[in-house]
Amino acid sequence: MTVLVTGGAGYIGSHMVLELIDAGEQVIVLDDLSTGFRWSVPPAATLVIGDAGDQALVSRLIDEHGIDSILHFAAKIVVPESVADPLAYYLNNVVKSRALIETAVAKGIKSFIFSSTATVYGNAGASLLSEDLPVAPINPYGRTKVMTEWMLEDTCKAHGLRYAVLRYFNVAGADPKGRSGQSTPRATHLIKVAAQVALGRQLYFEVLGTDYDTPDGTCVRDYVQVNDLAHAHLVALRHLREGGESIVLNCGYGHGASVLDVIKVVKEVSGVDFEVRISPRRGGDPARLVAKVDRIRGLGWQPKYDNLADIVAQALRWERFLADRKAA
Repeated sequence: MTVLVTGGAGYIGSHMVLELIDAGEQVIVLDDLSTGFRWSVPPAATLVIGDAGDQALVSRLIDEHGIDSILHFAAKIVVPESVADPLAYYLNNVVKSRALIETAVAKGIKSFIFSSTATVYGNAGASLLSEDLPVAPINPYGRTKVMTEWMLEDTCKAHGLRYAVLRYFNVAGADPKGRSGQSTPRATHLIKVAAQVALGRQLYFEVLGTDYDTPDGTCVRDYVQVNDLAHAHLVALRHLREGGESIVLNCGYGHGASVLDVIKVVKEVSGVDFEVRISPRRGGDPARLVAKVDRIRGLGWQPKYDNLADIVAQALRWERFLADRKAA
């Protein structure tokens, strides 16, 4: 059978495509290329340019390729942008997800994997965030993800569509084989931005707030390497294919690093003592987001890249690759 990956030309989606191909799966990528890159889709996958909310197109792809599973990555993901333009986020992340889920039900899809976020927990305050905590998002981006989670839960009850929701913590790094990475020029991922500053692509690194209730006053996040994250999806897909029940899974390592911790590691790995400026905190940022990961590990997920210095080194290598590619 074949897997459909929506948003498979983007950062996380492209790593998922590589993971599936490495596992021997047939892969169809559906991406509108609004933020993804045609060149990030490997030749072994089939790229279809289009919208995940286009029900006629998705139905045709399912019929033509014998698709039995959908992995849904197509979404807008920038928190400040969601605050400034919430309706665009509800359209892209909720309305189009609803259309995709409806098509999945109509076409008898067996397994649906949804890309969610730890942002759904809001300011939960717990030292480790469990999947059983109440969701309480504090920004439109997080709300759009919760709404899609709820749609999947209700659809499962009504129609039997089995799903896995993966709540990501802070995704970072790049494929160690150099096949993919975070390629969006203005991406807001902290490690990517710090790597760009270290390599002279930006003038300074801006720390947004040092008055949080954390050991050094800056936000603490659980940084999960992108290939490890992709493998977590494969583990979840196998769980569903083997008859497992629908499930919600945190994707992180269970320990965090502060913004200042990350800056220190980037400076050490790059050998560059770049400028850091302190600014007031922005709205919508929880002080601490660290995963409780017993559930995903209980499915047999074993991360390979749980080392912040290695993750930073991958990010730096990818930024150099992008610069060389642009110059070529």
